[in-house]
Amino acid sequence: MNNLEARRVLADAEMLYSAAEVNLALQRVARDINAQLAEQHPLVLSVMGGAVVFSGQLLPLLNFPLDFDYLHVSRYGNEKQGGELHWKVAPRENVRGKVVLVLDDILDEGHTLHAIQQRVMELGATKFYCAVFADKIHGKAKPIQADFVGLELPNRFVFGYGMDIHGAWRNLPAIYAVRE
Repeated sequence: MNNLEARRVLADAEMLYSAAEVNLALQRVARDINAQLAEQHPLVLSVMGGAVVFSGQLLPLLNFPLDFDYLHVSRYGNEKQGGELHWKVAPRENVRGKVVLVLDDILDEGHTLHAIQQRVMELGATKFYCAVFADKIHGKAKPIQADFVGLELPNRFVFGYGMDIHGAWRNLPAIYAVRE
């Protein structure tokens, strides 16, 4: 997607949540995580690239010691539909014996996050938690539910706050949906 196409997509999109609403949701997720994990000293794993904004803004709000690492797995690439799971950077052995908190941008169908959970537990984590900034509501059963959720989204193609459209607009502070 070139610059002109990206600007056209944004101009035609519908804002679902403003930057202020996104920030309030972030604050709430941080409070919930602090309440649940304050005594755990977890390993926090950020799912690249979608969770980079969420992770970067959430971590300073967590008021307990933690270890940090990342993983990179995708089913989307630059597409709108999920496909085959592709591990670019798998969880490492440093999950063994740890409470693990995975941060991701969106829980859509749940296949990617479920695969992450399975891999982390196979590597010897003692407990698995996941926080997603957005949970897409589409009426289908998901193989995993998030422990911490920022916002619920309708079953539409969304972008902003870490979520992209054809590689663009992860950097927006608000969340938009492509018009139907």
